[in-house]
Amino acid sequence: MTISKHNFSIFPNSTSLIVVIPCFNELNLINALQSLLNCDATINHVEVITVINASENEKQEVLQQNNKTLIEALNWTENSGRKNIHFSFIEATNLPEKDAGVGLARKIGMDEAYNQFLAIKNSDGVIVCFDADATCSANYLAEIENHFKIHTKTTGCSIHFEHPVEGNEYPQAIYNGIVQYELYLRYYKEALHFIGLPYAFHTVGSSMAVRASVYKKQGGMNKKKAGEDFYFLQKVIPLGNFSEINSATVFPSPRISERVPFGTGRAMQQWINNDQKVLLTYNFTSFLDLKVFFDKSEQFFTEDDVELPESIQLFLYEINFNENLIKIRANSTDKNHFKVLLFKWFNAFKTLKYLHFSKANFYENESILIASNKLATKIGVALQNEAISMLIAYRNFQQLRKNSHEYTNKKYV
Repeated sequence: MTISKHNFSIFPNSTSLIVVIPCFNELNLINALQSLLNCDATINHVEVITVINASENEKQEVLQQNNKTLIEALNWTENSGRKNIHFSFIEATNLPEKDAGVGLARKIGMDEAYNQFLAIKNSDGVIVCFDADATCSANYLAEIENHFKIHTKTTGCSIHFEHPVEGNEYPQAIYNGIVQYELYLRYYKEALHFIGLPYAFHTVGSSMAVRASVYKKQGGMNKKKAGEDFYFLQKVIPLGNFSEINSATVFPSPRISERVPFGTGRAMQQWINNDQKVLLTYNFTSFLDLKVFFDKSEQFFTEDDVELPESIQLFLYEINFNENLIKIRANSTDKNHFKVLLFKWFNAFKTLKYLHFSKANFYENESILIASNKLATKIGVALQNEAISMLIAYRNFQQLRKNSHEYTNKKYV
């Protein structure tokens, strides 16, 4: 692994935000950087660290594009000076093939951000994750700064995002696909919130932030080539006081990608390859069965036989629930503590595992429009006949929760 730093200088003691951007084979990084530069002024200093990365076995054309990107970015910074924001770059090459990917690139940048905050003795500094093909609303940086200033206990947050759903930059098929994919993300998140899971937050890599002290406490970013955002936040959310910023917006790209095994880019690739017209997702009945379990969870503090849907009963048997229940009870001081420990055990990973179990054995997947309409009747969202109108309805519904003082999780560990 070879690490070279460019355009670095001593970070001011007033630095409160460090934005980290992984960049690989990117044709127009400047768009992302310019979007950040165009943001409203912050009170304190903001640093932007872009990690231009490549593996030890990278194709020559990728290396050439990365080098071109770095040169263009450095030239751009010469004419992009502005008070309270600075752009620096890390060139990370010869990364181990087994690890090279977005997770390692984020880790390199976030580790650097943590070390910089450590150097200026600012453990409350905020590490912000962004993407090289994303843009943001003008109030993005100021809202993040203000959010963490006001909510002093918040460990981290997710930030509202909206993929572009129309335009001339991509084929219409991409826009059709991203509408349904983003609707799936919002359906899944709201379904988890509806059933009472305390881990009901978006986990999108370009739209999250965490305090430096929390980043260190939870062991930093992982090296996963995909899903690094989900796995990382599953270590942060259970600490409690995780929150949302819905008053600013990130605009991620809907473009296709074969570099990762799952996520937005791969979903769009599969959408195009399979010439899809309808996106299928978890049947809403699976969530209704889970809700019964969650609603009755406190009963297990004293009862062994609690009436549950068949899908839940068989899944709990498969994951050795009774054996773990004994341990959870033994470590619980009261009913409230019992529920805390139960949700620590039956977490977001087990929830996802149940949904796959339910799909395979009980409830077939259904179209995202049908599923999201079923959920809509339970949470007060108006029914819609088209995916695009349903997506807009879900976006508006989620933005009603302005910020963490209106929506935040309790402590679950």
